[in-house]
Amino acid sequence: MTTATRRGILAVVTALVLVALGLGVAFAVGDALGIRTEPSEQMRPAAAVVPEVAAPVPPPELTTLDVPESERVGVAVDELLDAVADAPAREGTASIAVDQAQTLRDASDDDGYELRGDASALRIVARSEAGTVRAIYDLAAQVRAAAPLTDLVGAHERSRLPLRMTDLGAVGVAPDPAEWEFGDDYSHASKAFAAVVQPEAPYIDDAALAEAYDDFDGFLRHSLANGFNAVAFPGFVEFVTFDGAPGGPVYADGDDHRDKALALREAFAPFWERADELGVKVFLRTDMLALTGPLEHYLTDRFGTLDTEDPEFWDVYTAGLDELYDAVPALDGVLIRIGEAGAIYDVGGWDYYSALEVTTVDAVRTMLEAFSGQAEEADREVVFRTWSVGVGAVGDMHTNDASYEAVLDGIDSPALIVSTKYTLGDFYSWLPLNHTLEQGEQRRIVEFQSRREFENFGAFPNDLGTQYQWALQQLLAANDRIEGVWVWTQDGGPWRAGPMSLYLKAGFWQLYELNTQLAAELAIDPDADVADITADWAREWFSDDPETVEAIVAAMTRSRSAIEQGMYVEQFAEQRVFAIGLEPPPMMWIFEWDILTGDSAVLDVMYSIVRDSAGAAGGDAEGVDAAIASGAEAVDAVEAMRDVVTATDASSWRSPELRDAFVSTLDYELDTLRLLEAYRAMILHEGLWHDTLSPGAHDAWAADRAAFERRAAEHLEQYEGDLDHPAFNLTAAQLGVERAERDLVMAWLARGLLVLALAWVVIGMLAARTRLVAKPGAAAARATWIASTRPWRARESTLGMFDLDRWLLFLVPVALLVATRAVQTAFLSWTHVAVVIGAWTVFALVLRLLVRRRSPWPVIAAVGGVVVLRCIVTLFALSFTGPGGYWFAFWTDPVLRTAYIALAFALFVWVFVAAGWALTAQVGGRRATGFVLAAVGAGLVVPSVVVGAIGLERVLTLWNDEMGLLPWGLARILGITTYLDIPGETAWFAAAFGAVLLVAGVLLALPKRRPAS
Repeated sequence: MTTATRRGILAVVTALVLVALGLGVAFAVGDALGIRTEPSEQMRPAAAVVPEVAAPVPPPELTTLDVPESERVGVAVDELLDAVADAPAREGTASIAVDQAQTLRDASDDDGYELRGDASALRIVARSEAGTVRAIYDLAAQVRAAAPLTDLVGAHERSRLPLRMTDLGAVGVAPDPAEWEFGDDYSHASKAFAAVVQPEAPYIDDAALAEAYDDFDGFLRHSLANGFNAVAFPGFVEFVTFDGAPGGPVYADGDDHRDKALALREAFAPFWERADELGVKVFLRTDMLALTGPLEHYLTDRFGTLDTEDPEFWDVYTAGLDELYDAVPALDGVLIRIGEAGAIYDVGGWDYYSALEVTTVDAVRTMLEAFSGQAEEADREVVFRTWSVGVGAVGDMHTNDASYEAVLDGIDSPALIVSTKYTLGDFYSWLPLNHTLEQGEQRRIVEFQSRREFENFGAFPNDLGTQYQWALQQLLAANDRIEGVWVWTQDGGPWRAGPMSLYLKAGFWQLYELNTQLAAELAIDPDADVADITADWAREWFSDDPETVEAIVAAMTRSRSAIEQGMYVEQFAEQRVFAIGLEPPPMMWIFEWDILTGDSAVLDVMYSIVRDSAGAAGGDAEGVDAAIASGAEAVDAVEAMRDVVTATDASSWRSPELRDAFVSTLDYELDTLRLLEAYRAMILHEGLWHDTLSPGAHDAWAADRAAFERRAAEHLEQYEGDLDHPAFNLTAAQLGVERAERDLVMAWLARGLLVLALAWVVIGMLAARTRLVAKPGAAAARATWIASTRPWRARESTLGMFDLDRWLLFLVPVALLVATRAVQTAFLSWTHVAVVIGAWTVFALVLRLLVRRRSPWPVIAAVGGVVVLRCIVTLFALSFTGPGGYWFAFWTDPVLRTAYIALAFALFVWVFVAAGWALTAQVGGRRATGFVLAAVGAGLVVPSVVVGAIGLERVLTLWNDEMGLLPWGLARILGITTYLDIPGETAWFAAAFGAVLLVAGVLLALPKRRPAS
């Protein structure tokens, strides 16, 4: 066998090995992407209906009130008297008396009662104080609903769910328009009590504290009237000195953390005591780990790390709870979340922060055993949220039955309550009922959100009554351990990135008050008539005119359809989608919370799911047409809602301002859904073009683009700067449009470059065997072809070339590489081009320095020839529908993605194999390997150091903004590295690896020392 034959066989074997490795990389990429779908079982609530609304009945003047004397009863009576005073008229007189089995306040949660008597004399027969106050609040609600008090005559069983908790609403939050003005503050910190807590001693602003106390008292009164009896109050470590921590105090003498804790505890203890006085439980709401700087140092000094699996670690926190409960007996327990933490929840300037450290099954179990044991001893309760959102080994505890059991099986403390959202995920529509609420031996409560953060923060009508009822009825039938609800009246998501609506104090909060009242009423009686509750809400806030009330309720019956069809793409939303080890929510095209996304990953996968929803027989366009039609149906629903509300008699409304608010919010929803309708059509037709290459689909996209741009301009002109109706953030969508507009031009450029590149290769192939080699430039083409495919002949292929050929040998691959990368990025990502070309430049310069006086042309021919072949592969992929089509295939077609990655990877590695092989004839195999390793290492070190110095998150954000691959909002809200779990030190790890290659290469490149003679 000749040397040439052996080399040829070795080259073929090497190529096959590289392709096999490329296939392995492709499969690894596909596995990492993990893009798949499965059917999702939808909730099946009854259709919303409009009840027959009776004429309003004025309440009687209350002449006699014979009730027990207690603050709790007195506050309930205040609500009843206020309701009567607020009524437009009164008719007749009535007396109310109470027969209560226990006249003093008791701990009974039996709030059943019986109402006896007639319109002129009513008697409440209650089994406890809880029954008395419930009866009085029911009478007040009846007055506000303009319904006869005698409708309540009869027996009322104890509430089905005794624990009915709220968040803190907007208590202590200042409605400062300047903080909402720009709409880009995605912090989840409420900044509650920011005016109260001061950085310097005495740490408390007394005037602000008094105002906040009144705010809190008003919130408690309102919540009690709605039927709630518990509140989640933010904070924990802020109130603890940790003087009794095992191993000694946490804070050193003179540390202001201790003084501040005492000051804050003294300031807020009256808040908690007031709640206790009114029969409202108080749970301190905290993330775990909750930390201060000194506390973190104490824990790491004592345990080496934040070792959350060590039982003694949690003794520090339980000692803090013992301290709090001893100091303020009014506190009832603590509410813990482990799944979200970090800077997005921190308040600038405060040394109180949280960290995601409780991420393993053992850590969670250890924590819960410690907290529940402490709660049992202290006669308190601990509420644990299963909201783990993808973090660590317990990341799917919220949605996965097996993970729930792994964490909680066997932890059956009577002091432990487990809290879980009713949806199988976050508070989105189209999600299944959370089946993890049907399991476990623990006490359970169900979480609801009134001001739906992902559905524009309650700025659109959104009647969740039938869904809440169906969910509760299903869950209660399946699990008798459910004993309560937790209703978020305000919280969830960023506080200042949406409309400036603050519960009870700013904006159109009355709109989402409906869901708060529905949740409370259904917790008391899951079989309550939700249509009547909606009508009562309309009467309380807007009008007592039957026709107007019916019109408002009729509008609300369409609200869910408008939201579900207008803000979601049904065919996508009704599937469970999995990607990158996570389960993206059903509303990915509107990326948390108001960002209309323009990235290829989301929109291409969404299109593919929409396309496939029609089935194999339906064709590509049928699913697209159906999805576009759904957007139009949502617009029709809002138009009908607006028509029915505007047709009401303006004089029949309690307040012209509230009528204007209702009409304005419908105008806002109509404008927004029209914008979304146009955008939906545009992105789906764009996907159809990439998928089918149909000119008709491209024409439809062009028409949709014009419609979207018109709608976008109108939307921004109308609502930009409107604090009540803020414009959606269209930056990402407009960037996506800009990229899409270039796709066809880029496709033609790619075709042109592809023809030139193929011509170069063909000339090289022909010139190797014909007289064409004598033509100008042909020798260079011949050399690149031979050196790239048979690099051991690189030196001979470059002998005798003229200067022109040498210049072409160098310039053609460089120009083709730059042009290909520019086209691949649609001339929009110079970051991408700079990193790629920079790395290649460093590689080439180091290689040139190492070659020194030897001829560089053999290695230039080998590397340049493979670069041309590599560019041909990319240009072919770009030649169909440009960069958009390139990424469309990557995200949606596993076969094409695998083939492309395998071939591209093989050619990429072949560059370095060919370079080493070409150098072998000049310096030998060992030194040639060293030259290439050193050049590769330098080419990796330099850009990695630059990226590390700038910051990986910043560089990835800039790159992604230019490329549009992942949601634009990712960096603004969560951070790309955080979301994808990329260590922040990755660039430095890469630099270190490159340095190792560089050093190893230099050592190999050193000439052998001659033995001493």
